[in-house]
Amino acid sequence: MITIAGAGLAGLATAYELLQRGAKVRIFEQGPGPGKASVARFAGGMLAPWCEYESAEEEVVTLGSRAFEWWAKITPVHRRGTLVMAPARDRAELTRFAKRTHGYRAVSAEEIAALEPGLEGRFTQGLFFAGEAHLDPRRALSDLSRVVTDLGAEIVYNTPAPNRVDLNCTGIKAAVPGLRPVRGEMAILHCPEVEISRTLRLLHPRMPLYLVPRGDGHFMIGGTMIESASTRAPSLRSLSELMSAAFALHPGFGEAEVVELGAGLRPAFADNLPQLVEQEGVLHLNGLYRHGFLLAPAMAQRAARYLLPEIALEEAL
Repeated sequence: MITIAGAGLAGLATAYELLQRGAKVRIFEQGPGPGKASVARFAGGMLAPWCEYESAEEEVVTLGSRAFEWWAKITPVHRRGTLVMAPARDRAELTRFAKRTHGYRAVSAEEIAALEPGLEGRFTQGLFFAGEAHLDPRRALSDLSRVVTDLGAEIVYNTPAPNRVDLNCTGIKAAVPGLRPVRGEMAILHCPEVEISRTLRLLHPRMPLYLVPRGDGHFMIGGTMIESASTRAPSLRSLSELMSAAFALHPGFGEAEVVELGAGLRPAFADNLPQLVEQEGVLHLNGLYRHGFLLAPAMAQRAARYLLPEIALEEAL
């Protein structure tokens, strides 16, 4: 029996990989249900390895490219690409972004309108990353929980983990050296008047923002990255920036209903990449801050190989 602390993104993904290899798994979760206490519920759910390459290592593209098929076995994945744009005054940001990444094609105002008719006349140029995708984080966590349960895992909710487990996936609560909190803030809007079908990224010199469709006229907007351990509600300044970005993308968002505001502390290491850390006989999978849903499958596979070395050897042979 392999025991795991935390039924969030990292814990559930690793449980899935362990179960695929024939292991028995028990997960201890302090929250009341799948993903209820996980900071991943505030994530954008973007599977965007080529966009992320703008500020990340090549490893993000290499490992992240495996995520599409992995998640598609578990939850709906919407492969409609990512559209990156900037207001006319920030056109230099679009040029800078293009120089630091790949996997896109430049698009004109007419092509933007063809991709997203609701943006007609709003932007003169952009970058389209056709191979990228997005998913709904909350549904993904719920679906993943259901799948691992169906495969035989035991998830014990409302229960702290024992002092000794095989794998610790408790995020910022874990005492892992070098781990720091990065505060993220988001809003979910309901605006059925606006039709957007893919992830949009709006570049800004100070804080790029993104908008992800959630279906039924709902959209998630986020992007704040604040080095802070505060768990307070989103600040007025952050909310003003988020709402201004939504309005800049489409004036229809001026009439949107604000369904939810949220903030969470996301665990990160210095290079913003996740790590496996062995500490006092316990393996930690942590640091899924910036690329959580993108890199969780690859990191879960690494953790499973570590915890089941005999099967990893068989796979290698």
